[in-house]
Amino acid sequence: MKSKYMKQEKIPSAISENNLLPSGLGSCCDDDDCLVDIPENDHLIIGGLSDAVSAMLEGIGEDPGREGLLKTPERVAKSLRFLTKGYRQDPEELLKNALFTESYDEMVLVIGKALVAYIPDGKIVGLSKLARVVEVFARRLQVQERLTQQIRDAIQNVLSPKGVGVVIEARHMCMVMRGVEKLNSVTTTSAMSGQFISSQSTRGEFLRLIKQ
Repeated sequence: MKSKYMKQEKIPSAISENNLLPSGLGSCCDDDDCLVDIPENDHLIIGGLSDAVSAMLEGIGEDPGREGLLKTPERVAKSLRFLTKGYRQDPEELLKNALFTESYDEMVLVIGKALVAYIPDGKIVGLSKLARVVEVFARRLQVQERLTQQIRDAIQNVLSPKGVGVVIEARHMCMVMRGVEKLNSVTTTSAMSGQFISSQSTRGEFLRLIKQ
């Protein structure tokens, strides 16, 4: 069985302001694949989150009114809106908007921190949409086990392929920065369906490819 694969960006993790729009509305992405609508009351949401951040700063003994922290509550609020935009996106609709009818039945693999493969059964999808489905679910409050299953289920429900395989490798800050402080710990989860479960050779090929 021939296989196609490409590298995918890392799953979003720590708070970052690098992708905020100039307008500061972090609930919108930067291309026409974005399914997020900026709510009319977004400024109220940002305001409420900013107040909560200010309260947290005061709680740890800081002064949110001092020069170096004046804009911090709003910046953190906008970052949180961006990092949790997955709640305002529909991954299945995203896939449906990029379906193609083809006769391919080779394994299609996206490899990176999230490793996603599917075997088409008459329908394929633009490869960027697989990466975007991962992003939609990753930009929610998550546990890795649920994230892995949600990615598999969304692809299975929309494409109805012969099989889906998802493996996620991630480092958890709760184990690295505090607690047991195991800097090199990596958690790996997997979720599979169809031929990735029923066929040992298919599953074996997938696992070999993701190790390359």
